[in-house]
This record gives sequence, structure tokens and C-alpha cells, in this order.
Amino acid sequence: MTEQSTQPRPTLEAVAARAGVSRATASRVVNGGEGVREPLVERVRRAVEELGYVPNQAARSLVTRRHDAVAVVIAEPETRVFADPFFALQLRGISKELTAHDSQLVLLLTEGRDDHARVGRYLAGGHVDGALVFSLHLDDPLPGLIHGVPTVYGGRPGWVGGSRGAVYVDCDNRGGAREAVRHLVGLGRGRVAHITGALDQTSAVDRLDGFRDVMVDADPKLIAEGDFTPAGGERAMRELLDRCPDLDAVFAANDLTAAGALRVLRERGRRVPEDVAVIGFDDMLPVTESADPPLTTVRQDIEEMGRLMARLLLRGLDRTASEGTSVGLAGAPSSVVLPTTLVRRASA
Repeated sequence: MTEQSTQPRPTLEAVAARAGVSRATASRVVNGGEGVREPLVERVRRAVEELGYVPNQAARSLVTRRHDAVAVVIAEPETRVFADPFFALQLRGISKELTAHDSQLVLLLTEGRDDHARVGRYLAGGHVDGALVFSLHLDDPLPGLIHGVPTVYGGRPGWVGGSRGAVYVDCDNRGGAREAVRHLVGLGRGRVAHITGALDQTSAVDRLDGFRDVMVDADPKLIAEGDFTPAGGERAMRELLDRCPDLDAVFAANDLTAAGALRVLRERGRRVPEDVAVIGFDDMLPVTESADPPLTTVRQDIEEMGRLMARLLLRGLDRTASEGTSVGLAGAPSSVVLPTTLVRRASA
């Protein structure tokens, strides 16, 4: 055992002695309290650095009522989360923002009703300062289970009354879908089909509405339900070709769905874009640029959405602390809807 490993950890009392201040003053500086003159603050900070003092998190929480930890709740099974690059991008944005504010990310996944109850109990137990929740489905019980926990949602809430008072970050799903379909129509395509996402999620519903805004008189046979996965895209594309072999364009609800559709079109001998033009949604580069041909898609800034979710939560928590509010997000920070852009590649 080395000499360094046997040395006791520096205490707050040692920091106070080195800085020449009282323990109470050192505690206020270390825990972010106010009311300490700047020269004393600098002396305490210098003592902390010289001694290598690390605050005791449990003791610090008693003072600040903060745990410096945020739960990220994804309402999907782990097989979906770790296979879909959408979640990796959003988690990267969240992680960057939390790291910049010295806050830890606690990842919680839900696959069944037992998981919902477990997550609800964990959040209610006060282990984290707040929650970031995304990929909710319309029948998901999570919003009711986490009532009273400061929360920001990824995506427009779809449960009854969910949009009132809930803080969320989303993209312009409906507007992006309209732009994609208008582009296909502008290419002279007259039989435009749509493969939806999972219709128990608001993003899929909004994109379907955007498709219908442009294709007002679309044949219902040109709409097939998918689930945001490549397998769902393959299944829906086969259905569409069997029902409407003369279709000449497809707007897919996301890039993974479009990738599945491209595979089926290739199997059926349909050239893209000559016979069938294809557009996706998300612009996930590992998918769009490796597609054959490279995929035209609607871009949403997924990583930035994650950052904004974390930023809204942390700002609300800071206001809550400064105003002495016990629960919720003080000041009701506004929800954010980010714009989308069409990215043209070879598929349309």
C-alpha cells in the first residue's frame, strides 16, 4: 500500500483552517451558498485546490437539497434503445449538458408494467433532482407515476391534458413531413405512399398529419402502419407494393423505416429514385449515408434536442432553488419546438 493511499481524506475543517475562515464560511463556499465576500471565497477555493478536498455528496445534499443527478427515462425496451441511433444521439446531447453542469446521468429503461412501477418508486424516492422522459406512448402510465418530480419531456405530450403545464422539447414533425411530401410532388410523383411510425406516439401522428396536409385526397391504400424500425419498414413496404404496385414515391416516418423500405424495393426490382423516390425523417448519418442510394431525409437536430431538454430542466431547478419552491419547475420554462430542414441526397 502506498503512502498516498494511507493518508486521510482532507476534511472541511482542514479547508477552513488553511483558508483562515470558520467552518461555516468554508461550507457556504464549497456548497455554492451566498453571502461570502469575494476575497474569502478565493481563499477557500485555493485551500480546496491545495488540499485536494472533495465534498461529501450526502452532506452537501443536506445543505443544497440537490443531488446533482438527473434521471433519463426512456419508455422503450433496451433492445430497441441500444439498436436505434436516435437514442444514442439524444443521450449524447443530454450527457454533454449534464456534464457541463457537473451533474450525473442515471439511465432508466421501461419494458413492462413492473418496470413502470419500479421507475416511479425510484423517482419518488428523491434520488435525483429531476427527470428527462422521452419516447412515451399514449397509454404509458409514467406521467402519472412521476407526478411532482420536476420533468422535461422529449416530444409533444399526447396524453389527455398532457400539453397543459408540461415542459417539452420537440421538432416540427408536421411541418417537416409537409416539406418532404411537397418535394416528392414537385418531382412529378403522383402516387405518393406513407409508412407511418408507431401511431401511439405523437411524432408519428404529426408526421401522418403532415402527409395528409399535402396529399388531401390520398388513397387510404397508400398508407401503411410501421413502428419506426427497419423490420416495420420492410413489412409495410411489402404491403404497399402488394396493394398499390403503381406507387412511385414513399415518405417514411423515420430513416430506419426508410432503410427497410429500400431493401424491399431492391428485392422487388424497383429502382430508386427512377421508379420509386424515397424520403425518410431524422437525418441519422449512420443510416442515411450508408443507405443504397444515400437517403434524402428531413433533418431534426436530435443531439441539440437532448441538450435543450437538460438545459430546460437545470434552469428550472436553479430557479426553484433560488425561489425556495419545493417541487416542480419554477417559472414554468417554455417548451421548445425546433425547425426541420430537408436534406437532399440520391434517393429523391
